[in-house]
Amino acid sequence: QVQLVESGGGLVQAGGSLKLSCVASGRTFSSYAMGWFRQAPGKEREFVATISWSGVGRYYAGSVKGRFTISRDNAKNTVYLQMDSLKSEGTAVYYCGAQVYGGNYYQTGTFGSWGQGTQVTVSS
Repeated sequence: QVQLVESGGGLVQAGGSLKLSCVASGRTFSSYAMGWFRQAPGKEREFVATISWSGVGRYYAGSVKGRFTISRDNAKNTVYLQMDSLKSEGTAVYYCGAQVYGGNYYQTGTFGSWGQGTQVTVSS
C-alpha cells in the first residue's frame, strides 16, 4: 500500500480558494483510485471527490460539484483538490485515501492508507 501526506490547508474567507495536495510514497500509487474525504467536528468522515487511477473518471459529492476539482499527476505521485467558492460548511479536516478495497467510490470503507489530514477553516 501507499503512505499519504496531505498539505495545503489553512484559513480562508468564504468565497475564497485553496488547493490541497496529497503526496504518496510507494510505486503502486498509479494503480489506485484516490479520494478526498472530510470530517467536521462531531461528524462522520464524508466523501468529497474521487478520481480513477487514470484520471479519466472523476466523481464529486453534490455539495461540492461545480466548485471543487480533483486531479492527479501520476508522475509526481500526487493528487490535488482545488477548492473554489468555499463555504463555511467546508470547515473540516480533509483527508486523502487510496481505494484499496472493492466497493463504491464514495464509500469511506473502501479506502485505506489515510493520511494525517489537513485542516481547512472557512470564515464567514
